[in-house]
Amino acid sequence: MCEFFVKADPIQYEQRSRTVRIRNALTSIRLENMVWDILAEMAEEEGCTTNALIAKFHDEILAHWGEVPNFASFLRVTSMRYLRGCMLTLEKQKTQPAPAAASTPTLTVLSHVGRPAAVDTVPKMLAAVAQ
Repeated sequence: MCEFFVKADPIQYEQRSRTVRIRNALTSIRLENMVWDILAEMAEEEGCTTNALIAKFHDEILAHWGEVPNFASFLRVTSMRYLRGCMLTLEKQKTQPAPAAASTPTLTVLSHVGRPAAVDTVPKMLAAVAQ
């Protein structure tokens, strides 16, 4: 099992800083490349840029909790929750009996805000994690 993790491409866990505008202030966020990639996929699913998605997360946390402690960790956990939701959806669909009518298979994934979002392929990052 350890080989699976040891053989991961080091570029995936290498950290990269990006400057993001949140509430008209520029701030720097340092995350692993894989986390940036997952956030980009989530943003694409939401129809916005990665920066816009991050700013939206920040505003939602601020509105809900009144403060934004450890935002980088929040983004990492959000990325993991997104992938976990994708995996759970795939597992549920695997255990359900196939529909009688032949149709194009679709995958329903919960987006970061809990809304179902239909996609016709396995999320790119979920496929990358399996490699």
